Amino acid sequence: MKKYIIATLASHSSLQILKGAKNEGFRTLAFCLKKNASFYGNFPFIDEIVILENYHDLIRFEKKFVKTNVIMIPHGSFVAYLGKDFDRQTKFRYFGNKKVLEIEGDRLLQKKMLDGAGLKIPLTFLSPDKVDRPVIVKTYGARGGSGYFLAKDKKVLKSKLKEKQFDKGKFLIQEYIIGTPVYIQYFYSLLTGKLEITGIDRRYESDADGLGRLPFDFHKDLKPEPEFTVIGNFPIVLRESLLPQVYKMGQQIITNSKLLAPPKGLFGPFCLETIINRDSEIFTIEISCRIVAGTNLYISGSPYLDLLYDMPMSVGRRIALEIKNAIGDNKLAKILT
Repeated sequence: MKKYIIATLASHSSLQILKGAKNEGFRTLAFCLKKNASFYGNFPFIDEIVILENYHDLIRFEKKFVKTNVIMIPHGSFVAYLGKDFDRQTKFRYFGNKKVLEIEGDRLLQKKMLDGAGLKIPLTFLSPDKVDRPVIVKTYGARGGSGYFLAKDKKVLKSKLKEKQFDKGKFLIQEYIIGTPVYIQYFYSLLTGKLEITGIDRRYESDADGLGRLPFDFHKDLKPEPEFTVIGNFPIVLRESLLPQVYKMGQQIITNSKLLAPPKGLFGPFCLETIINRDSEIFTIEISCRIVAGTNLYISGSPYLDLLYDMPMSVGRRIALEIKNAIGDNKLAKILT
């Protein structure tokens, strides 16, 4: 494995990605912003750190590494800060399907993927004039809930859109479902054709969670506006009776993804972001087509990965294991783009 280098941007879930790679015997490389280099230098499982002035500076280093055995592992920072145009420009070998990462960055393509898979999703309104119920407005891209806001009706929605000066076509208006947010993490192996549930989490969302601690009189007087910026995650174990449905949802996504991003479709880690209501109905609100930050909870293994593996298995290590198995079976080209 020392012939190959597992690399990623030093942010989001890079520590578990690189630690998992080292656990499986790979060399590791972190592309790191200058201001964070001293922090990432503390970890002995990172063999090399390349300093970037900004994330787009990665293009400058491509010629140096593109002809080596570097395998890039994408995560949320690739989607949030670099985007599909960057992926098209670079020739790094990626673990995963770049076509699917493009889908994640576009809310309407996301809706098409979820809808086509037959999953239950909230109503989407293409125009503020059509809104007839409480909605949540979401910006495009993987920015951890930053910029999201609620509107109780059409009038409030129009006022807030004008106030926030949102660009037309850069946001999604979605029905607000009352229930518990649940983030379901999966891994699909292109080598074996098997789907795994790797973990489940919830998110701490700045004001949205903090406001729940305020007495009613504070709400009445302050009229606070919640923000949904994610600052952390905490673990959940679902009722076992829900797991067969959750597993089937993942299978449906995999099947439909092969139509939207042929021929391989979605493989490797992904996450369905859901709301479960009081009747145990599961509404899927978003999809992340790569490793998510909630997996950082389970660097030593989750309750679900513990059922599948007899050793500590993070999603980062699961990625490295898939690459290792592909090398051993002479099928590396199958899982890279």
